[in-house]
Amino acid sequence: MRTTPEMRQDLARRFVAVAREAGARIMAIYGTTTAEQKADGSPLTAADLAAHEAILEGLRACCPEFPVISEEDAALAAAAPECPFILVDPLDGTREFLSGNGEFTVNIALIEDGVPVAGVVYAPALGRLWLGALGAGAEASHGDAPPQPIGCRHPADDGLVAVASRSHRDAATDAFLADRPIAGLRSVGSSLKFCLLAEGEADVYPRFGPTMEWDTAAGQAVLAAAGGAVVTPDGDPFRYGKAATGWRNGPFIAWGAPKR
Repeated sequence: MRTTPEMRQDLARRFVAVAREAGARIMAIYGTTTAEQKADGSPLTAADLAAHEAILEGLRACCPEFPVISEEDAALAAAAPECPFILVDPLDGTREFLSGNGEFTVNIALIEDGVPVAGVVYAPALGRLWLGALGAGAEASHGDAPPQPIGCRHPADDGLVAVASRSHRDAATDAFLADRPIAGLRSVGSSLKFCLLAEGEADVYPRFGPTMEWDTAAGQAVLAAAGGAVVTPDGDPFRYGKAATGWRNGPFIAWGAPKR
């Protein structure tokens, strides 16, 4: 099965309702829950599980033709589906969720031939939502306002605005930034960093620390639809479907401008 830009846009719009329902279930628990620890040391809350169930229910109803891989059941997937599949992070930024700063997101993306081609990022505590479909553009909305088209910007003459992880900065990221003309730096949690690039509020997001595919897929879909790109440090395409490596990502650089 091959999707067209129109099909991707339709799917992204279907994902919106699913993400909003997951966000509502998260917000019903926000500020009242504590975390357990997964085997890999990352935190798990009741909100992660509530959002996971909401997304599975919603996707079964609106997109039953696509297999779904979620962070909360990815261990069951020994191999990536050969057909297009949906990749989900029910609650990205659990540490931000627990800290109460609002910088956490619901992430849903369609993966086709190793590429995120449609996606939604929803930040329920901030009332912000972004969606993108490769070949059909990207949009953002605030609260109940209708979505508006968004796009990446070209960097200003005085240098780049960079975004970096609030909870996972490392020496390699600092070295990358030190080697470039950085005019400003914002520290932000979760997949919101991709969305800042997609909206033209920043230019580059380097990530050398560990991430998983569900952490980045929806954000990459939105960014690519807005005119940006995510590549390896060597400039190669950043690929998905790496079940053999436990769905782990390598380092990447997300760029907002088409010319770098």
